[in-house]
Amino acid sequence: MTLFDLSGFQRDLLVVIAGHDQPSGQQLKTDLEDARDEEINHGRLYPNLDVLVNKGYVEKGQIDRRTNFYTITDEGRTALRERHEWEDQYLRETALA
Repeated sequence: MTLFDLSGFQRDLLVVIAGHDQPSGQQLKTDLEDARDEEINHGRLYPNLDVLVNKGYVEKGQIDRRTNFYTITDEGRTALRERHEWEDQYLRETALA
């Protein structure tokens, strides 16, 4: 499985999830807003989180009746690592030129 079928926003979400231990959707929203310097509405965030869950890259759990948490799966970590290796291959070539 690769990350080529994900949008850039979905890949960013996956990276942020990987950097946390069971972040809530609100925590992810805040981190992404800070990094991207833009407001992210719930109508964009949660459907994209659902895509990551449905593809098996992320698992969703419940903190309480109103709050969910997200955690990266082994499949998600593998896909991120493979994507990083693919990007690094081209970045190294650019650095050598």
